[in-house]
Amino acid sequence: MITLIKNIKELVQVEENPKVKVCGEDMGQIQTILDAFLLIEDDRIKDFGKMSLLDNNIKIDLEVDAKNSMVFPSFCDSHTHLVYSGSREIEYIDKIKGLSYEEIAKRGGGILNSAKKIQEASEESLYEDAQKRLDEIIKMGTGAVEIKSGYGLNTQSELKMLRVIKRLKENSPLTIKANFLGAHALPLEYRDKPDAFVDIVVNEMIPMVAKESLAEFIDVFCDKGFFTTKQTDRILKQGIKYGLRPKIHANEMDLSGGVQIAVENDALSCDHLEFIGKDEIECLLSSNTMPTILPGAAFFLNMRLSPAREMIASGLPIAMASDFNPGSSPSGNMQMIVSFACINYKMTPQEAFNATTINSAYAMNLSKTHGSIAKGKIANFYITKPIPNMEYMPYYYGTNKVDRVFLNGKEYSM
Repeated sequence: MITLIKNIKELVQVEENPKVKVCGEDMGQIQTILDAFLLIEDDRIKDFGKMSLLDNNIKIDLEVDAKNSMVFPSFCDSHTHLVYSGSREIEYIDKIKGLSYEEIAKRGGGILNSAKKIQEASEESLYEDAQKRLDEIIKMGTGAVEIKSGYGLNTQSELKMLRVIKRLKENSPLTIKANFLGAHALPLEYRDKPDAFVDIVVNEMIPMVAKESLAEFIDVFCDKGFFTTKQTDRILKQGIKYGLRPKIHANEMDLSGGVQIAVENDALSCDHLEFIGKDEIECLLSSNTMPTILPGAAFFLNMRLSPAREMIASGLPIAMASDFNPGSSPSGNMQMIVSFACINYKMTPQEAFNATTINSAYAMNLSKTHGSIAKGKIANFYITKPIPNMEYMPYYYGTNKVDRVFLNGKEYSM
């Protein structure tokens, strides 16, 4: 099946020699082609270039006129918790009244609130709710997403979440990666004996997750009030033993040592990073770990912002993701993440798009197949509504600029 997308006003983020990630000042560069075509064979990108160079002898099975609109590679959202039950708008009011994230958690809110709802929910209801959220993010331009467990807080519920994610992977046109986050928070009954809960994660949950092949990654919330560096290291090493690649939540509440533990365990990404200093930056520079910022959570919780400009100036790559979850970032709109990147973190549109495509694909171990327009990559892209240029995407914030979505080379019904 050969599909031609023709009359593209501007084809964005094309790569003749694809990179696995983009670092430092290179994040400010994106290659585009004006008056372009994009050629798809089955689910892969076959060719692209200027319309004047299109070979008219190619047999085309389906021709799509972009009508002088722009084409972008789909967003890659490398950090979400979108399998959940119910919402947490009452806590939202508590936040407005001045309660901190930690204060709400100590009262049994936050992650513990979502855990209770997950434990009570059926697998079928979790699946149906998550499907609706996937449909929502697809229509806003996301083509690959990582979904974490972590609202189970016991073996049965964690496995339930991961089975839902596995079913979503089997039935969704999205590329989905599963992340086991058994150590997301301490259940109330383990508040005074945290190591006993870590024992359960290490000795019971991880072997069962691996036995059913339910996840590619393992994650830990290593931060003030959550899991210590020693506990995190123990969990990650057990995950590695069972074939799970480490990732980590770190430094959202304070300098936790999580960055160093992530690098020591060759974590694929280290996420949040509201608190990050010179030592953390130097540590990341010597690693393969992708620093990942979650602008939606910082915005929603009104937290300090990760020093993105300092990180880029040091030569680091940056990925950005939505952190789509019911408590601290109830949105999977990656167009908004691009806007936040520009408005709050003072990143250029080019840096923001690199952070939400190529680098976020790296954070899911997908950079060889996703995150840019390159020959041989999966044909995940979207055609915009009529817009003047790339800069308009973050500028005209809050509305959906996506008109048509293609996943695996096929158009997704909007």
